[in-house]
Amino acid sequence: MLTVSRSRPDPIEWVPAERLGSREVDASLRPWLIGQGWLTQRLRERFRERFDWRATDPWTSLLSAEERAFLGSRDPAGLVREEWLRVDGHDWALCRAVLPDSTLTTHPWLAELGESSLPEMLAQLSGVTRDPYEYARLTDDAPLARAALGARTPEVLWARRTRLRLRGAPLALQEVFLPAAGGG
Repeated sequence: MLTVSRSRPDPIEWVPAERLGSREVDASLRPWLIGQGWLTQRLRERFRERFDWRATDPWTSLLSAEERAFLGSRDPAGLVREEWLRVDGHDWALCRAVLPDSTLTTHPWLAELGESSLPEMLAQLSGVTRDPYEYARLTDDAPLARAALGARTPEVLWARRTRLRLRGAPLALQEVFLPAAGGG
């Protein structure tokens, strides 16, 4: 079932890779944060049977001005889908996809993934391009941090995001690295 939420301003400061080097990042997290490729596949390869994931029900949301600018979309709303990447039964990363309505109109199957992993589906397709990653140290007042940790307050939580295009249709992919990954 899809639910609707209102978007809120996002106080996250995203920086390009060339500025990440000046930021203090835990040594055990850095390779995961800056590594290329699909995080889901990298975790599956590294942890094998110790890795699993679960998706939550997607919901519709109003897109913030910042999200619309990042996506290069004028759509006022879109679909949000979250997948929790887990190692040894512990949440390791939150993978959040934001799909504007125009992308869903072009590729309606994206709203019907059910128990399929969006990043793993995208990895199998031709016509998917990815922009360079941007990185952010999340503060506990950032909605993305609250989504990842709920009421728990982290010391430091890192995230990365990229804009993908599926045959020209944009979507955003954000990955939040949780304390089990060395992210807090």
